[in-house]
Amino acid sequence: MRTRSVTALLAAVLTALLLVPATPAAAHNSLQEATPARDARLTAAPTQVTLRFLQRLNPSYTTITVSDAGQRPVPTSAPAVDGATGTVTIDEPLGNGTYTVAYQVVSRDGHPVQGSYRFTVADPAAPAPSAPASAVAPTPIGANATAGAGGASGGPAAADEPDASGARSGDDGPPVALLAGGAAAGLLVVAGIVLLVARRARARAGSGDVR
Repeated sequence: MRTRSVTALLAAVLTALLLVPATPAAAHNSLQEATPARDARLTAAPTQVTLRFLQRLNPSYTTITVSDAGQRPVPTSAPAVDGATGTVTIDEPLGNGTYTVAYQVVSRDGHPVQGSYRFTVADPAAPAPSAPASAVAPTPIGANATAGAGGASGGPAAADEPDASGARSGDDGPPVALLAGGAAAGLLVVAGIVLLVARRARARAGSGDVR
């Protein structure tokens, strides 16, 4: 009888030791199931994302978001919480590509739990992803050639471009005018000096005749 009592006591202690380390982990919430599933490759774009957790969710502290491969958020509804399940509805059809689902919930003990996973849409009937609206379309080569031909024939493009010969002649004008003006001034000075010397020579000659 004592042997049975000791065996029962040891079994109870062993059970308690096994359960104690698991208590903190059990108090934390965790993702149990996801639709679309982690790393799923879908041939049709989903319209909803549903996550089922281990514990009941608090609607005030439940966040579920979807983003595309460029980390741009995908428009969705607010999470609809039903017990331990949270669901968001995707507002726009998803194109082909890889998407990331991110979530943040609160455990029963108030500890926040967050995580993320990816899934891929590969619908063979879906059109290829369009280029971003902010991208600048390249200029066709033919347009450049047409613009060059218009400039060579003296069309509207040539009217906007400055005349190379006119610009050069206009640039050479001011130095030539300055040189011409300087030469004229030099001639005037020389002429004045010559007249002054001639007058003095005449004056001296006249005074010599008087004597």
